[in-house]
Amino acid sequence: MARQHRAARKGGTRTNLYDDITDKIVAELEEGRLPWVQPWGSAAAKAPLAMPRNAATSRQYSGINILILWGAVVQHGYPTQHWLTYRQAQALGGNVRKGEHGTTVVYADRFTPEDEKRRARETGEHPGSIPFLKRFTVFNAAQCEDLPENIAVAAPPPPPSMIEPRVEALIRATGIDFRIGGNRAYYVPAHDYVQVPPPQAYFEPINWHRTALHEIGHASGASHRLNRDLTGSFGSKTYAFEELVAEMNAAFCCASLGIVPTVRHADYIGSWLEVLREDSRAIVRAASQASKAADWILAHLPERDAGEADKAAIDRRAVA
Repeated sequence: MARQHRAARKGGTRTNLYDDITDKIVAELEEGRLPWVQPWGSAAAKAPLAMPRNAATSRQYSGINILILWGAVVQHGYPTQHWLTYRQAQALGGNVRKGEHGTTVVYADRFTPEDEKRRARETGEHPGSIPFLKRFTVFNAAQCEDLPENIAVAAPPPPPSMIEPRVEALIRATGIDFRIGGNRAYYVPAHDYVQVPPPQAYFEPINWHRTALHEIGHASGASHRLNRDLTGSFGSKTYAFEELVAEMNAAFCCASLGIVPTVRHADYIGSWLEVLREDSRAIVRAASQASKAADWILAHLPERDAGEADKAAIDRRAVA
C-alpha cells in the first residue's frame, strides 16, 4: 500500500531503493514485528545472537544493513551472522555454491548535480548534494564452500553472570549523569541526565539493563555528544523519530553485549509507521544514527574489552 501511494505521487511504478527498504520495514511493523527484534534462540533463528559481520574483514555492518542482514538470517535459517561478497569468497580460496542467491545491502553516497556545482561557482557557496544508496550483494558464509576453517567462527557469548556487571560498568564509563529512582524511565535534555526506576521495579533484572541502554541512547544525542535533534515534544514526528533511534540503538547495544533485544516501546509503532510512510528515507537515517549512538556508547567499554571493541570496528561501506 505504501509503495502504491509513493508510485502514484511520482506518476510512475518504478520505486527506488529507499522505497524498497521502507516498504519492507513498514510491512513488518504493520504485522506487529520489529525488524530490530529477532527471535534469537528460537527454531526460526539458527544463528547466534550477534551483530552481522564481514567474514573476510571481521568488521561489523552498520545502519540499515544490520536490519537487512538480521532479517535474512532469520528468513533463510542461516546458522551464522558472517557475510562476504562473491569476490571475497574467491579471494579466500572458496566460492559461492551454484544456485545460491545473495542478499542486497546498501552503501550510502552523495551526488552533486552539475547545475548545483555551477550555482556554487557563481555564488561562492558550498554545493549541495543529494544522498542516494548503492546496492551490493553479499552471501552468508553458509552459502559458500571451501572457505578456510577459521572463517565465520563465532566468538563465544559472555557468561550470563558477567553481562549485567559489564553493562553497569559501561553505563558508569559513559560519564552520563545516571540516576536511579521514581517509577518511570526518561532522559531530560535540558539538564542532561537519565533517570531509571530501581532494578527491583522490573519483572526481570535484565529488563532494567535494556531500559538503561535505551535511555543512555537518548543521552548520546545531546549537543555536546552526537548532536541529534532532541527538541520534539511528545506526539510529534521529531519525538517519534528520536524514539526510533533510541529503540534501535538499544537493540544494537544489547546484541553486542550478549543481551537478547526486546521491544521497549511497542506503543510507538503507530507513530513510527506515520513517519516512515511520509518519508521513505527516515528508516535509513534512523538506523544510521542508531548505529552511531551504539558506537559511541560501546566505545566506553572498560579497557579489558578494548581488544573486542577494536575487532568490532564498523565497516563504513555499510553506513547508510
